[in-house]
Amino acid sequence: MTRTTGEDLVCTAGDGVELAVRDFGGDGPAVLLLHGAGRTLLDWERAAPVLAEGHRVLAMDLRGHGRSGDGTKPWTLAAAVDDVTAVLAARGVPDAVVVGHSMGGMIAALCLERNAATPAAVNLDGHGMGRAEQYAGLDPAYVRERLAEARDFAEQSGGRPFAEEALTGVLGYHASMAEQLGIPADLMEAGVRRALQATADGRLFLRPGHGQAVQAQREMAGLDLFALYRRVTRPLLIARALRPNPPVPGMPSWFDEMMAAYTDGLRTDLGELARTYPCVTVAGVDGTHAMLLERPAEVAGLVAGFVATAAGEGGG
Repeated sequence: MTRTTGEDLVCTAGDGVELAVRDFGGDGPAVLLLHGAGRTLLDWERAAPVLAEGHRVLAMDLRGHGRSGDGTKPWTLAAAVDDVTAVLAARGVPDAVVVGHSMGGMIAALCLERNAATPAAVNLDGHGMGRAEQYAGLDPAYVRERLAEARDFAEQSGGRPFAEEALTGVLGYHASMAEQLGIPADLMEAGVRRALQATADGRLFLRPGHGQAVQAQREMAGLDLFALYRRVTRPLLIARALRPNPPVPGMPSWFDEMMAAYTDGLRTDLGELARTYPCVTVAGVDGTHAMLLERPAEVAGLVAGFVATAAGEGGG
């Protein structure tokens, strides 16, 4: 079932959760765009119109995010894949290519395994924190300790309520990041406000709420992406950001060193994957993890080229 509210369509998942969907129109092969953890469909606001010049383009808020519902069950990647399937069926494009950024990219890759109608998928910089052995030049035991700390930090901070007067500081942080990365500040603020919700006592939080944020973090940590990549039998594009992210406030001093080692390890592992698994294509984007807002034309061009190639392979 689909209904309209404001700029969004609302599709209903199998368990009754209402999912916010935006239809960017366009003609051609259908694509569904997914955002990352703690983000919303507005991350695609710059790239989607470029893609719509040659594709039918939809974007959605994942459950627990933006203007989609929470549901009553724990947040799982499997439920997110089911939501994708429900949205595509409701919009009459069950065979759309699924394109995701960050956590959304992991979900897109999972669609290749869990949804027989998905012809191809794109994972844009959805690498999570990986396995200890992927951190080039670092002792795996040391990495495991640090990863536990980083994941604990992510779980402690995700979805926590804050006083209404602190909203100015939250918006200021995002405005500063927008300036560093050359992203329109008003779009960055709109994304924050779309994720904003109030608690019963009047405090604010950025969706998903703390409980679902923890569940999502644990789901990503439990997913062996490279094992998944080796199982896929339909075209998969994996892209990685070629530029480092700005420093994250509150992260320990060793975090940047860890991420540099992980970047080196990913480069090697993804290169080997592309050489040995014909279904997998690997590419780079000349931007940071915020590539959707930072490099929208480059991302749209990369996706469009892959969709055209995948369609040719499917037709052959």
